[in-house]
Amino acid sequence: MNRYLRLFRLGNAVMGFIGVIAGAFIAAGLDIGGYWINILIACLIVVAVMAGGNSVNDYVDREIDKTAHPERPIPMGEIEPEHALRVGLASLVLACLISVLMRSAPLTCIVVAACILMVLYEMVLKQKGFAGNLTIGVLTGMVFLFGGAVVGNMADAAIFAVMAFLATTGREVTKDIEDMESDEGRSTLPMMIGERNAAFVSAAFFVTGPVLSLWPFFSGKLGILYLSVLLADAMFIYAALVVFKDPRKAQKTAKAAMFAAIVAFVLGALS
Repeated sequence: MNRYLRLFRLGNAVMGFIGVIAGAFIAAGLDIGGYWINILIACLIVVAVMAGGNSVNDYVDREIDKTAHPERPIPMGEIEPEHALRVGLASLVLACLISVLMRSAPLTCIVVAACILMVLYEMVLKQKGFAGNLTIGVLTGMVFLFGGAVVGNMADAAIFAVMAFLATTGREVTKDIEDMESDEGRSTLPMMIGERNAAFVSAAFFVTGPVLSLWPFFSGKLGILYLSVLLADAMFIYAALVVFKDPRKAQKTAKAAMFAAIVAFVLGALS
């Protein structure tokens, strides 16, 4: 059992739980308690998706992991690569089947699309640079959209899904700038257009989020406490400025800004 837990790396599901609950809370507010069964099922789906994605990842990266992560089950010979792939695909199929139990066509479509994108990313898009960056951004945004779908209100969660997409894509490009020297065999955006031009792209994604961030307040969807999002906005703008000199600091700042934005959305839903 321990080898499968290490294969699944379920600790990564914690961020998925936070995203789903945050998306649900933004969409339902204080009425979220009435959807606890749906949220519980949604968390099970997140576990299945994460387990499936990590298993497929270990299959695809089995040669790289011999030196990068020799402690993982495949390099250690505890699990055969083909078995890990079968388990991973079975977990993704299970996530899709569980989503059908929710009796929500939009929700099931999100789960199926996420599973397909995850497999495409691991098999093809991860090596395609910017296409892979965009895919990770879309998958992150879909977590919050999924949370909204759980409570039957994707519209109110959509703006945060868009902001999560922008922030994540910008951060992924920044990470590629940081990892240029070690990314042999990949066609990353910094490799194709140069480090400085890639920094401009990353900065554009970081800045676009703050431009959109005040719309939920002025449209009346979120209350006065949501203005705490200005802190997250300032952090994103700082990340956009510092990415040209220190990509590592920029991507860490963006990560912290995403957490601050989640808090702001939750506070806005409460007020």
